[in-house]
Amino acid sequence: MTELICKLRRVKFIVLAILLLTCVETNAKIYEEIKVTGNERLSVETIIMFSGLKLGEEIDNKEINLSIKKLYQTNYFKDIKILLDKEVIKISIVENPIIQSIKVDGIKNKSIIKELTDITKKSEKYPYLKNNIIDQNNLLLNIVRASGYYFAKIDTKIIDNKDNSVEIIYNFNLGKRAIIKKINFQGNKIFRDSKLRNVIKSEEGSFWKFITSNKYLDERKIKNDEILLRKYYQRKGYYNVNIKSSYAKNINNQYFELSFNIDAGQKFFFNDISIKISENFNKDNFIKINKDINNLKGKEFSTKEINKIINEIDDIIFQKEYLFLNTEYELKVVEKNKINIQFAFENLEQLYVDQINIFGNFITEEKVIRNSLIIDEGDAFNQVLLDKSINSIKSRGIFKSVKANTKIDDSDNQKKIIDITVEESPTGEIFAGAGTGTSGATITAGIQEKNYLGKGIKLSTNFSLSEDEVKGKFSVINPNFRNTDRSINTTIESTTSDFLSTGGFKTSRTGFGVGTGFEQYDDFFVNLDISAYYEKLETTSTASAQKKKQEGDYLENLFTYNLTLNKLDQNFQPTDGHLLSFKQVLPIYSDDLSIGNTVNLSKYHSVSDNLILSGKFFFKSVNSIDDDVRVSRRVYIPSSKIRGFESGKFGPKDGEEYVGGNFGSALNLNSTLPNVLSGYENIDLNLFLDAATLREVDYDSSLESSKIRSSTGISVNWYTIIGPLTFSYAIPISKESTDKTETFRFRIGTSF
Repeated sequence: MTELICKLRRVKFIVLAILLLTCVETNAKIYEEIKVTGNERLSVETIIMFSGLKLGEEIDNKEINLSIKKLYQTNYFKDIKILLDKEVIKISIVENPIIQSIKVDGIKNKSIIKELTDITKKSEKYPYLKNNIIDQNNLLLNIVRASGYYFAKIDTKIIDNKDNSVEIIYNFNLGKRAIIKKINFQGNKIFRDSKLRNVIKSEEGSFWKFITSNKYLDERKIKNDEILLRKYYQRKGYYNVNIKSSYAKNINNQYFELSFNIDAGQKFFFNDISIKISENFNKDNFIKINKDINNLKGKEFSTKEINKIINEIDDIIFQKEYLFLNTEYELKVVEKNKINIQFAFENLEQLYVDQINIFGNFITEEKVIRNSLIIDEGDAFNQVLLDKSINSIKSRGIFKSVKANTKIDDSDNQKKIIDITVEESPTGEIFAGAGTGTSGATITAGIQEKNYLGKGIKLSTNFSLSEDEVKGKFSVINPNFRNTDRSINTTIESTTSDFLSTGGFKTSRTGFGVGTGFEQYDDFFVNLDISAYYEKLETTSTASAQKKKQEGDYLENLFTYNLTLNKLDQNFQPTDGHLLSFKQVLPIYSDDLSIGNTVNLSKYHSVSDNLILSGKFFFKSVNSIDDDVRVSRRVYIPSSKIRGFESGKFGPKDGEEYVGGNFGSALNLNSTLPNVLSGYENIDLNLFLDAATLREVDYDSSLESSKIRSSTGISVNWYTIIGPLTFSYAIPISKESTDKTETFRFRIGTSF
């Protein structure tokens, strides 16, 4: 009996299931029309497309529920109803308000406003959703707090408009900006804290640091500081360094104590270093690199040395046109603190540049940026060339940042698209400076525009006044004349030099010049100039007979060429590399046919972060083709090249007057000890040895000596809030009795 009842129940269940399926199937039908009501902004066609409903297909309750879900997912609607009425599907909707505008108030910092605006602009013209606004509210507040406004608060105001739109106002109360009072390095037992403070961007706030923004607590900057610390330790051999944490502690009102917890680990050393070179490559091209590698074995590990080898390999790849290779290296730790490194070449797929897009140039014309590119559309893609192109754009000095992003073309996987984004910086500058020293005072002032009309043209005018000289100059430089990689420049200048009381003569010189410059080879630059000058030379009654003989008016037309090989790591305060230049001035037409030659050689070598060695050699000569060299054209050794001697007060004399020479040379050896004083990171100490000689003039009546003058001493560069202050103390080692010495010198100046 029980079994029978169970069988009857199963039959009943099956029947009910069949009936349900039948009902579902009977609900599914084809509808002839879809009607939409309640829409204000969105078209009927758009709403039907969002719903996914299609006429001519069977539609049931399941499809209706799915359609409602799809419509809600668009975020355009706050209420949706779909009714099936005979042959018609009726969609009734209530649209969400649209965000008409978003405004940020209470912030004056332009960079923060721009960052917040870039975020809020993305929400305009989109539906207003309360949860989204709350999320955006928190995002904006976090950005402001991360920028140092730790105590910032935000009040969000929603204004409802009659057209079913809203206006959003984010009103910030920033409060006091959080200042870093002290920076600690916990666990650091290797380097001085003062040195590590110099590595990171964040700075301790002091009363004299009223300009810098690095004293403010910035979470993003702190994260970058962690990276900088890690890189510094690895550069010094601590491969496994771990920056455990970084945190800020509120110690007093707006003041915070910033701490970094560091575990340096043990120092690592290079063990076995090799380059895996395929038989397809000429191994002779890599002989020099192999020598450099052998010299590293046994020395302390340094990422700086690794990057140096990679750059050397990349240069060879580029020069030998191995365009589709990429340098990689593999590190392997052996014997606890030793590292093996193998460099290898990775074959890249041959890709071509399809498009180069430029973004962010609101003022600068696009062609100005494109003229700096070494790689172009249609070229084979090469990362080395792209990196050089980005550096070329940066070198213009008119952009805060330049970034490149590459991606594969969706239509062709052998083509690349390069997106270059620039951030423009203010290019106008008004500057002034003042300096004083035991040899006299100087005043300078000028105006400069580095991106005139957005064309990359540089305009500048400057004026200088000293005890003996007044000089004015106006110049125009177009770095890409007619959209080429050649620059063109023009200069107008006037100089009056008054040595009536000290040298018995005065010169007034006015003229103009035009020139061009270009990079002939990699890091090899050529500059060509043609100039014309008028000069008036006056003498006193007490002047020597030779100077009186030269008194009068002079016209000259000159051709100048300058060849420069620049291998410095950076042009401002270099620490490594060398620079060699040769300049020659030739007369085209002149009342005084003189030829001038100048050679400059500079070499820098960074022994460590605390010691930079440098050497500079200077040579200058001037010779007349038909007569004596004019006194204003002769060579004078400036005091900066031979410290311990008054400027222009040694060398050949005519009576009591120093008359310069036909040949002059100087050698400067310098040891820079940056941040040598603990707790005084803004003070550099320099030890120097100077040597110079000035000899020979055209006529025989002069008193001259070819003896080498030399001096040694110490100088201090102190970077203060009012500008750099330089003290030097020099002791002459060798001199003549007629030379005038100057043991102590100082100079102070600033610009704004």
